[in-house]
Amino acid sequence: MSAVQGFTEVLAASEHHKSAAQSYMWPQSMVGQEGKPVRVYVVDDDNHIRRVIAQELMSDPRTLLVGQAASLREARKHLNQQPFDVLLVDLNLGDGEGLELIGLAQTLNPDALIVVVSVTERDDKVLQAFELGAMGYLLKNSLFGDYVQAVLQVANGGASITPSLARKLLSHLDKSHARPFASVGTLQEERLSARESEVLKLVAGGYTSSEIGTQLGISTLTVNTHIKSIYRKLQARTRAQAVRAASLRGLFS
Repeated sequence: MSAVQGFTEVLAASEHHKSAAQSYMWPQSMVGQEGKPVRVYVVDDDNHIRRVIAQELMSDPRTLLVGQAASLREARKHLNQQPFDVLLVDLNLGDGEGLELIGLAQTLNPDALIVVVSVTERDDKVLQAFELGAMGYLLKNSLFGDYVQAVLQVANGGASITPSLARKLLSHLDKSHARPFASVGTLQEERLSARESEVLKLVAGGYTSSEIGTQLGISTLTVNTHIKSIYRKLQARTRAQAVRAASLRGLFS
């Protein structure tokens, strides 16, 4: 397929993006509404995969493709030229590692959310991506590879990750590499409540705040209040960091 044909397909998907808006039932409380979709920037050196992602994003009125790059160099050069909410980035680019773009994206936009896309499940790369702040991990050619769903999930407070990969992440966290915390007294004083532990386990499973609320029979606002308390107690800034900190403390055992 030529570049012209590929571009034509994306344009066609863009037109469909407008006409399909009425076909989606989406709660007004969720991020990603008609007229204010989640803006996505895509970085992948695989032209076919990048085209597939672009078509999926442009065919759903809740998401909008605002830019794309085919290399680490191109992304570094153009990432700051277009505001975005979510960065979809391949781990292994032809001229470097997508991991390098996670910090750059968050520097350019502190509120940016990162979803890593890759053909590999190498544990060191997965863990590193989440330690750097990634909120989602999609395997290419996977049954779970729904790019729109991943974008909407992280944009609405979730952590898009397959259950099997979530278990693998938790089981491979090496407690011997745990960073020392303030003091034993602090740990005793900042112990998670039973409800906070329930919420955190669901967070580790990749559930959004609204899904957690439904499962526990509490409001989304209450869930987010618990999550903020968990962040404070575990000295974390993201859900991934909170899950890691809890695992290192043995809270999932």
